Amino acid sequence: MDNRVHQSEGTSRLQRLFVVALAVGSAFAMGAEAQPQAVTTPTTPTIITPPVGNSAFAVGHALVGTQGYICLPTSPGSANVSWTPPGKSARPEATLFQRFLGQDFQIITHFLSPNTNPFLDVAPNPQPFGNATWQSSFDSSKVWAAVLNGNIFPAGGDPSCPNAASIPCLLLQSVGAQEGPTGGTFLSKTTFVQRLNTNGGLAPAEGCSTSADVGKQTLVPYTADYYFFRKDK
Repeated sequence: MDNRVHQSEGTSRLQRLFVVALAVGSAFAMGAEAQPQAVTTPTTPTIITPPVGNSAFAVGHALVGTQGYICLPTSPGSANVSWTPPGKSARPEATLFQRFLGQDFQIITHFLSPNTNPFLDVAPNPQPFGNATWQSSFDSSKVWAAVLNGNIFPAGGDPSCPNAASIPCLLLQSVGAQEGPTGGTFLSKTTFVQRLNTNGGLAPAEGCSTSADVGKQTLVPYTADYYFFRKDK
């Protein structure tokens, strides 16, 4: 086939993807200021269900993520060691996607970072060295969130969290937020984040058993669905 035909097909595909990406970005940018779009959420156990008056406005699928663990003593001065559990010194990293017209588009990044704009009424005091963070790929707005009041549900015990031997499902409350550099608010008005449908991510059974292992680090792959909630208007 003529190379010009190949080039034309490739150019057309790139143009279509660009148009879709532009439309997706515009929709999310508009959604930040407009009435939140309805997002269907699964029925979840009470302990990881947001309070009445909060509705989901976005969902992101972590198709690629890792939980990072460090081998540390179980208590100060202890000879016993273990991999740090999620929510302690574990470091989450994930890229969240939504699917539009058959293509997966990145919408949010998930990582650990210092909470630079804490909500003093709910944020831990003193502040940890880092909080779970979600940042919009469209307007760079952020939300920091933490598990408060033991809102944890073990994996494998409910249809919303069906995969045993995986990291638990969680309800995280916003403990800080920040608008994007141009005033974007897509994520900065988040009140709660649900982590559901987890698969993988548990600390390994080996590699952290003696004091000689202290300081070792490992990254364990996982996938999950993240639902973002705002107060009802």
